[in-house]
Amino acid sequence: MLDLRLIREQPEAVARGLADRGGAELVTQALDLDATRRRLVKEAEDLKALRNRASEAIGQAKKRGEDAAAEMARMRQVGDRIKALDAEVKQADGALEGILLQLPNLPDPSVPAGTTEEQNVEVRRWGSPRQFAFTPRPHDELGEALGLLDFARAATVAKARFVVLWDGAARLERALTQFMLDLHRREHGYTEVWVPHLVSAATMQNNGLLPKFEEQLFKTVEPDEGRTLYLIPTAEVPMTALHTGEILSEATLPRRYVSFTPCYRREAGTYGKDMKGMIRHHQFDKVELVKLTTPAQSNAELESMVLNAEEVLKRLEIPYRVVLHCAGDMGFQAAKSYDLEVWLPGQGRYREISSCSNCEAFQARRAEIRYRPAGGGKAEYCHTLNGSGLAVGRTLIAVLENYQEADGTVTIPPALRPYMDGLARLTRAATP
Repeated sequence: MLDLRLIREQPEAVARGLADRGGAELVTQALDLDATRRRLVKEAEDLKALRNRASEAIGQAKKRGEDAAAEMARMRQVGDRIKALDAEVKQADGALEGILLQLPNLPDPSVPAGTTEEQNVEVRRWGSPRQFAFTPRPHDELGEALGLLDFARAATVAKARFVVLWDGAARLERALTQFMLDLHRREHGYTEVWVPHLVSAATMQNNGLLPKFEEQLFKTVEPDEGRTLYLIPTAEVPMTALHTGEILSEATLPRRYVSFTPCYRREAGTYGKDMKGMIRHHQFDKVELVKLTTPAQSNAELESMVLNAEEVLKRLEIPYRVVLHCAGDMGFQAAKSYDLEVWLPGQGRYREISSCSNCEAFQARRAEIRYRPAGGGKAEYCHTLNGSGLAVGRTLIAVLENYQEADGTVTIPPALRPYMDGLARLTRAATP
């Protein structure tokens, strides 16, 4: 959530910052509601002060034996007006919060202007795409031919956009997950955490996913309590919420967390897009990185987070590129975002495998996550960062496509073989 004081003091700058992101038109609405609310609050406070003075005067008049009935009747009218004003203030508060919840984060000054992914900026590349002596196959054809990926049975069990992983593919998914967790925990200094996969509406709102993205979320209602819980679309949601309402010591920052979870997304509005294969499924696994920092630390921690995610692909020896998002192509919560895009020879192009973002104080302001400066003084909002380290299913895709052989088998990257009991090659599975 944006700072309301910033909107009051620099409305033109806020509107300019949101020009490529959408929401600039809401700035005026927020200012109008804020002005109305402040007027109502002032009138209510003035009347409450008047009532306090009158109550004291009425008490003194009664002590002197004077008739205070007229003044008491007037104060009853004042009390009725105060009640009405308090109700109007509450209504204005709700309307103003509704507007603020719709405003995306302001882009960092280093973010390029633009509204579409074509205006994103490539930062660097690593590795050269393999030159095949045969035509490389996409992962879905390759995996089905090996009996490793089963889309038909998954559709029978659930519906389209799910997959069953058989034998070596299931082991490869698990190996990739363990490899990523070990790398980030052992070498990159992250603390591993296990988090709930169902979260409250308040947690989703604090993250920035509600109310704007509710149509993308799976949810369930508890019959006894009538409370809605949402399946997480990413571990970022519960991880960022771990310190909701807390004031942390500056000495403990930055905090770096890593977690593995399944992720659940409805993918509403994407029918017909990436329908084949595993690129855009309703359920997928991800190793997520989250950081809590001071404002002074966050930009450097974003750059190191990107390097941490890159290291996974370097160890697997899979080509990729890093892309800086333009303002209009960033996620709602982000102030600055990088994508890692992995080379997929079966598609002949780079595809996103990780997004790393600095959300600055946007989420922390919603969740009241603050820190106490080392020198003392007023608590300040933390900055929150998140990134995929990596999306496990898409990494599995990248391994299948980049390490496929002419005979249809798949070589296991050397970095993963210790996690697969030394297995060096995926061959035809004995699928039931």
